[in-house]
Amino acid sequence: MRSKRLQNRITTGRFTLPVITLVSIFCWVLSSALLPETQVMKNDYSLWETVTYYSIPAWAGIPLNFILYGVIGYFLIALNNTFAIIRMRASVQTSIYFLLLSACPALHELHAGDFVSLAFLSALFMLFKSSQHPYPASNLFYSFLCIGAGSLLFPQLTMFVPVFWIGAYNFQALTFRSFLGSLIGWSLPYWFLLGYTYCSDNMELFYQPFMELVSFRPVTLQSLPLWEIATLGYLLFLFVISSVHCLVAGYKDKIRTRSYLYFLIFLSVCIFVYILLQSTLSLLLLPLLLICISILTGHFVVLTNSRASNLFFICALVGVILLFGFNIWTLL
Repeated sequence: MRSKRLQNRITTGRFTLPVITLVSIFCWVLSSALLPETQVMKNDYSLWETVTYYSIPAWAGIPLNFILYGVIGYFLIALNNTFAIIRMRASVQTSIYFLLLSACPALHELHAGDFVSLAFLSALFMLFKSSQHPYPASNLFYSFLCIGAGSLLFPQLTMFVPVFWIGAYNFQALTFRSFLGSLIGWSLPYWFLLGYTYCSDNMELFYQPFMELVSFRPVTLQSLPLWEIATLGYLLFLFVISSVHCLVAGYKDKIRTRSYLYFLIFLSVCIFVYILLQSTLSLLLLPLLLICISILTGHFVVLTNSRASNLFFICALVGVILLFGFNIWTLL
């Protein structure tokens, strides 16, 4: 019988998620107290500014953001329970997600990436649901509908359309009919936007997402804030270890589960590449990356029980504490 190391006692404990939730609340309150100037994040994208100006007061930014991330954490549990990615009804992926969010105080501010991450996770759920489905057109329609809706607030989300097509092909769900369904699903939110802008005589608002999508503002990583560089480095460390484990020990998973994990690895690589190409969007892409990294890392820490994995788990815990302290220090 395997001895339960610290890694397994924490990852399989029933009180892990409630404790992590309390720790996350403490970190959010602490960062709000030390960084009181946090508010709804503004940018040059007029559609996002319109939503925040008319719908979200500045004081409600952080509470609303916390609720959004809580909903995403719940859907991460539902995602695993539905598709059995971790081979048990585990909530560790949500605990990891909350910890990573808590370690990044800049993500506590409300910005377009928060709403987009919810649409992104919904699109991922429907894409997985289409795997080997006899009639995948409806699932792909809803998956790309979520991408289209999210791209209204963050136009660069459209860059993931080819990535999801590749995923649908690997899941044996990409047919001519489902391909057309995905195009209709992605374009449907823009038809509603076109109707609104035409009736309000503000067609520039309709053109804005496409103009934002084709604009390319490359920035070198050296010009990024220190907290973003440290966070990306830590996430890359988690990703490499977890991905290597998935590739080496993938034979232990079912074929369908293995395809889900491989797609998450591919999706994470694409997000890292997008961040390298357009580093100015890193703050908006980070919430999407956290979703993939949380699932992959949760799969690793739950299904391993060795001295090396236990050492990695302890180092990861210490690392996230140091990352939180470093990010608070750099943002002061």
